[in-house]
Formats: sequence, structure tokens, C-alpha cells
Amino acid sequence: MENMFVNPSGECDSKSAADSERTLYPYVTGTSVVAVKYKDGILMASDTGGSYGSTLRYKSVERMKAIGKHSVLGASGEISDFQEILRYLDELILYDNMWDDGNSLGPKEVHNYLNRVMYNRRNKFNPLWNSLVLGGMKNGQKYLGMVSMIGVHFEDNHVATGFGNHLARPILRDEWHEDMSFEEAVKLLEKCMLVLLYRDRSAINKIQIAQVTEAGFKIFQPYALKTFWGFSAFENPSKGAVGTW
Repeated sequence: MENMFVNPSGECDSKSAADSERTLYPYVTGTSVVAVKYKDGILMASDTGGSYGSTLRYKSVERMKAIGKHSVLGASGEISDFQEILRYLDELILYDNMWDDGNSLGPKEVHNYLNRVMYNRRNKFNPLWNSLVLGGMKNGQKYLGMVSMIGVHFEDNHVATGFGNHLARPILRDEWHEDMSFEEAVKLLEKCMLVLLYRDRSAINKIQIAQVTEAGFKIFQPYALKTFWGFSAFENPSKGAVGTW
């Protein structure tokens, strides 16, 4: 069935109803991203799972990408929307490089751009279904921020998306300190990802870590966390829980 629309010239156009449809629910999604500042820069971690609805369909989805020379972007939420955001950023970085003026966009500029993109799409009632973490370092200044799918954004010493907001942030508040070494920061991120693995059905134990320092960025190869499922609470999860089956 077709709908009739009147264009600015007063003529009637025939368009299908599908032309005005919006994404109502994300299909293939990734879960939490966790990031911290440490002594020499920024560290970010995510797992490599991609869920098709409630089914953990894909096991090797990389959700952290380098942006320009100084930043790394991590995303939870809809994978195809993340790919669209990366396309926007590729155009932004290409346009910036075309000036050839010796300057390059830093993490703060990229974060501000993402704030505007997400809020703009939200105002069109066609949001990009992602929560984004942007970390980077330029001119000796560490930068770490996040932006939600409706454009809510902030900077902090540690950030997390998805379930990480509820389960990882309390750990980070207790154990994070500003002069953490690389090894300490990696150990803290692994602890957060392990807690998320135990409590988030969409998480897997295959994780990836990205590092940003003054010298540049490095995204390490994925590796598996060692797990232990012999906790008594896991063996009988309903024990002591009133009203469970």
C-alpha cells in the first residue's frame, strides 16, 4: 500500500510506507566496553561477542577501532550502526587530512563530533543504537569520554557502557588510581571483564584490549580469560532467593 505526500512545489508524490520506517530494535549487538586512564595513557577493553537477539551468534566481532592518529573508539550496541559511525569518522578524518596543515584531530574534537552526531540522530527519531567510548592522548593530555545513543556525554577517569555501568564501575571506583602501571590497569580491566562474563549472558571470555599513549595506539590480538564456574552460588543460584523456581 502506498501513501501520498505533497512536496514543496505542491505536487503529490507516491512513496511506500517503508520510506519512513525507523530501526525499532537492534539486531546484532555487542555488550560492554570498559576503559580507564593509567599512568602513560588510556586502556580500553571489550569482548568479541556479537549477539543475534539473545543468541550469541558471532565470536570474533572486534568493537574497537583506531580513529585518526590519537584516538581509539569502542562501541556497544548495534554492530551495523557502529559500522555507519566508522564511515562518518573515515570521512571526517579524510577531510581533516586534506587540509595538510600539520594538524590532526585529537580525541576531544572527535568526541565532540560524536556527541553532535548522536544527538542529531536522536532528534530525528532515528537514533544510532550504540553507546560509544572514545579514548585518546594528544600533546601529553589524556582524554576519556563516552556518549550514549541519545547524545548524553561526559568525561571521566574511567567509563563503561552496558552492564559495565552497573557491574564494572563500582570495581573501578574502589580500585582505580591515577598512577596505575600498564600491568595494573590490564589486571583491573580483566577483573571487570570477568565479572561481566559471569553476570551478563551476552558476554564471552574472549576479550581484546586497546592502548593509546603519546607514541600512538595499539590494538592487541584477542585472547581468552581463564574462568572458574565452581562457585557454590553458581551451582545452586536459587538458594536463598525467595520466590524463585
